[in-house]
Amino acid sequence: MTPPGAPEPSESPECAPASAARRRLLYAGVAGAAALGGLACWRFAPWAGPSGAEQALWGLQFDTPEGRVLVLKSFAGRPLLINFWATWCPPCVQELPMLNAFYREHAAKGWQVLGLAVDRPASVRRFLQHTPLDFPVGLAGLGGADLSRSLGNPSGALPFTVVLDARQGRVRERKSGPLTVQELRQWAA
Repeated sequence: MTPPGAPEPSESPECAPASAARRRLLYAGVAGAAALGGLACWRFAPWAGPSGAEQALWGLQFDTPEGRVLVLKSFAGRPLLINFWATWCPPCVQELPMLNAFYREHAAKGWQVLGLAVDRPASVRRFLQHTPLDFPVGLAGLGGADLSRSLGNPSGALPFTVVLDARQGRVRERKSGPLTVQELRQWAA
């Protein structure tokens, strides 16, 4: 019981602000955790990804360094690793032989690898004369950076790699930055 003339505990000026401040802090913490959880879920879940961008991807086509047309729809139905790279990007150039070895080892198992060069066609042609690749290369130009962003590369950094599954053609894995042999093995398993 409260003595006459004394404020009720809920009316105490010292309690009310502290209680409200704690409540706001708690709400902010919960909201922050939910936002981080949502971001982590989008980033790491195999089903995550912008399905509109994935659908649009299959309708694209690119010129090749040899002057042919590369139709992405022709890659549907098998697992596909797409690597966005450029001749002026040292980590990109360093990982290309590893991707080429991955392609040679896994092509018979149904895997496809596609390099999309975010570069000038003349630079790509010169590069491929000195460093030929067994997998196809498409000339994505500067639009390749926008395409990589739509597939989950918010900064547009290179190299960027996505793996699309065979059944639905959806992004199963994505990696911004250089790949490792362990990541490739894990993705292929």
